[in-house]
Amino acid sequence: MRAAVALEPGSDTVAVVEDLEVHDPGPGEVAVRVRAAGICHSDLSGMDGTIPQRFPFVPGHEGAGEVAAVGPGVGSVHEGDHVIVAWTPPCGRCKACLRGQPNLCVDIFFAMQAEPGFRRNGEGVFGFAGTGTWTERVVLPAEALVVVPSDVPFEVAALIGCGVTTGVGAAVNTARVAVGSSVVVFGCGGVGVSAIQGARLCGAAEIVGVDTVARKLDDALRFGASIAVAPEDLPGALAQVTGGEGFDYAFECIGTGPTFRAAWDATRRGGTTVIVGAGRADATLSLNGFELFFSEKSLLGSYYGSADVRTEFHRLIRLWRAGRLDLEGMVSARLDLREVNDGIGALRRGEVVRQVVTL
Repeated sequence: MRAAVALEPGSDTVAVVEDLEVHDPGPGEVAVRVRAAGICHSDLSGMDGTIPQRFPFVPGHEGAGEVAAVGPGVGSVHEGDHVIVAWTPPCGRCKACLRGQPNLCVDIFFAMQAEPGFRRNGEGVFGFAGTGTWTERVVLPAEALVVVPSDVPFEVAALIGCGVTTGVGAAVNTARVAVGSSVVVFGCGGVGVSAIQGARLCGAAEIVGVDTVARKLDDALRFGASIAVAPEDLPGALAQVTGGEGFDYAFECIGTGPTFRAAWDATRRGGTTVIVGAGRADATLSLNGFELFFSEKSLLGSYYGSADVRTEFHRLIRLWRAGRLDLEGMVSARLDLREVNDGIGALRRGEVVRQVVTL
């Protein structure tokens, strides 16, 4: 089958091949005919080493499609069902799941990454984050699939699989943004504009988007920001919106040490800084003891939007149906799999909110 494969670390392109193989579903597994897959910056982070990933691998962790076949013992999904891929599926049995933090479950996630999910020329090929949706067919544990109504467009469903859930969830679930509050979002790509939409859903009074790319500033305004500024203009926006005090909530959706610090510094005393961006292990934030106790700020990480995908995906679909989430607007381009390198280049240049590959 056709697939995009990242062959070696550090490359910013993939090889589009026609000879990738995937096994038939075994016990507890499901084969999915992928119909749409998002091009997310995390996939590029796997390619350049920001996120640890074994090579060669099929990128892609945002995906939606149709169930093609089910293995023995699977009763939760059936052939023909429309599904969204959940790259960190909850097992429902571990301590994280039982204490109400299923997004932190790693039992199935680690198992998915342990073995290559594909083969090519007799050698194993891994899937990014244990999935690998930039291909025509993928076999995953049944727990990694959430059945959704068949009238939800595959392009919309694919984005819910990660970027929308991560960004909206950071505002709604992790931070629980208060009505009437002030918010700043650093990084206005797919996750950032989703955080903006989440803050708007929560009733934030003012939302400021910050980015270095003019196109993304336009996107921030389109998806609900009150003001959109370049980093050098943030002090003026902070003074205008908060009177110089700082924002109630700051969301960092980039993943670099300097932007971690910028988000913290933009947060008022007693406010909340949320780190959403997936940064390198050496991207650090240095805080001293005095500022920690004197500022009384909260510093939170947000992993997969603190969401239980089994219910969150459906909640987001309901909000989309009600017109309270603009998800079609986030599908800025539809590419054929053979054009995936064009999508990678566009994402690097910041030309689109998100691109979706249709298969």
